[in-house]
Amino acid sequence: MTLQDPRTKYPQPPYPRQQQETPASFQTMQPRPDHGEESYRGNGKLSGRRALVTGGMPAV
Repeated sequence: MTLQDPRTKYPQPPYPRQQQETPASFQTMQPRPDHGEESYRGNGKLSGRRALVTGGMPAV
């Protein structure tokens, strides 16, 4: 893996003006936004570990 400068890796402003009807969808935007679903790579610190996520809220 080679390091890339994040300042030049992504599209730069000015972006083209875009008009969408409500509710808008990011899928029709150009350039398409990067939400990290496919580009995010963790650093591996939690590899081989497990967690129990209960979703419970503490009592106030």
